[in-house]
Amino acid sequence: MPSVPLWAGDPVVVVGNGPVGQTAALLLAHWGVPVLLLDARPRREAAGSRAVCQQRDVLDVWSALGAGSIAADGLTWTTARTFYREHELSAWSFADRGRSPLPPFVNISQAHTERVLDTCIAEHPLIEPRWNHEVLGLEQDPAGVAVRCVSPSGNELTMRASYVVLCAGSRADALRAGLGLSFDGRTFDDLFLICDIRARLPELNGERRFFFDPPWNPDRQVLIHPCPDSVFRIDWQVPPDFDLDAEERSGALEERIRRIVGEQDYELVWRSVYRFSSRCVDRMRVGRVLLAGDCAHVLAPFGARGLNSGVPDAENAAWKVAFVLHGWAPEALLDSYHGERHAAAAENLAVTAATMQFLVPSDAAQWQARRELLAAAVTDPAARERIDSGRFAEPFWYTDSPLTTPDPTRPFPGRPAKGEMPPVVPGVLLPDAPVRVTGRPEIKRVRELLRDGLTVLTTSGVDRIAVATAVARATAAPVQLFGVERIDADGALAAAMDTRPNEAWLIRPDGHVAAVLSDPQPAAVTAAIQRSLGAA
Repeated sequence: MPSVPLWAGDPVVVVGNGPVGQTAALLLAHWGVPVLLLDARPRREAAGSRAVCQQRDVLDVWSALGAGSIAADGLTWTTARTFYREHELSAWSFADRGRSPLPPFVNISQAHTERVLDTCIAEHPLIEPRWNHEVLGLEQDPAGVAVRCVSPSGNELTMRASYVVLCAGSRADALRAGLGLSFDGRTFDDLFLICDIRARLPELNGERRFFFDPPWNPDRQVLIHPCPDSVFRIDWQVPPDFDLDAEERSGALEERIRRIVGEQDYELVWRSVYRFSSRCVDRMRVGRVLLAGDCAHVLAPFGARGLNSGVPDAENAAWKVAFVLHGWAPEALLDSYHGERHAAAAENLAVTAATMQFLVPSDAAQWQARRELLAAAVTDPAARERIDSGRFAEPFWYTDSPLTTPDPTRPFPGRPAKGEMPPVVPGVLLPDAPVRVTGRPEIKRVRELLRDGLTVLTTSGVDRIAVATAVARATAAPVQLFGVERIDADGALAAAMDTRPNEAWLIRPDGHVAAVLSDPQPAAVTAAIQRSLGAA
């Protein structure tokens, strides 16, 4: 990345040293902003798969931060299969509108992800992690935030922050209450037993398998995800009165596992029981405090939308806070953080709530309707289309954002089919594709360019000198200008974008298309840039 100025004021405090907080800290440091990374825990928790399923565009964020080994170390999977008893109902794979070298998903334990991100943080001089610092309160004034916390010695201390990114997890009730936030939603009655099992099960490698009503868990679900090192993450839906300790003592847990692995030797690496919730704060920005990840929204896990929505929260917050601190954008830009990421949370809640309604019907009539639909799906393709085993995480589309300049010739058609990507219109994340950039041989794909600032991509017929002049007059933020035909390595980029002659594409630092301008005149370029920075 070209050099950026160092922010010389109070650091940004990131509360919560999990993957979302780690990502936020690294992204802020990427923009020259010093970070204090606080966590109430005394040390890192190293056990369990936890958030195990990471989506391509999240892997791309981590790759840009020097954590590309997360994708390399993970187990790639491309196919999702759904079964009813012994019958396979569906199998589908993920589309790629561009040509990314990153896999659509990898499975890898959260503990491994955190270790890789910890290594990146340790190598960055602008980030100072502080364990055993419990934050008690956040008191704002016009100049910043006073962060009250308890030090490892037990003494209360206060540190100054320019802004706070709150990634303190779902249990941060006191901090949310102190900000005057609600955290409305519901908690589901049924429990889910999760076991990490190491065994040789080659028939289960390379794909996610979801079972409705298998003989070994009647009237409920089982989900199996392969992970690296011959580990399989298995989720059983279990009754509300399930007792894990009693199940282990009686040998029922052993029997439950044997019904999947058979006589194969196995090692129980980790096990836990969860009750899932769907909740969201009413505001994701309160003055100088921005909430991200589970601190802002918790989701049922089917579709892997938890961490895969928390990381985009962190990226959205980081570039906007950095642009405001450096004076490249007005503070009004931060209003769009709530608007964009709360809309994304609402979409995720709607998708996962529909899945949970199908997985855990609320009354006898709904249970019967589900049983009848599953039975019909064995032979009826139309019934299969109504089976909901989870729609997987996908980037949110900021088509209605105040930062996005609409293009009437490129309307957004709505939520794409499962596994598909939407057409590339204003608000949508730009697909990845190979590029060649003169003087920058390290850049191999377009996404690697985008986090250097705003990016303008022009097509044939555009007066690039006039566009460059308009860009320079519109903003002091870093902006780079490239002709698509000059960097497009083999035509994949233009094909993914569906470019037309005489266009200028404005791309945000997080890769989302802010505007597509036909016959771009200087005034239109200036207006689109100012709008993308919250200045319009």
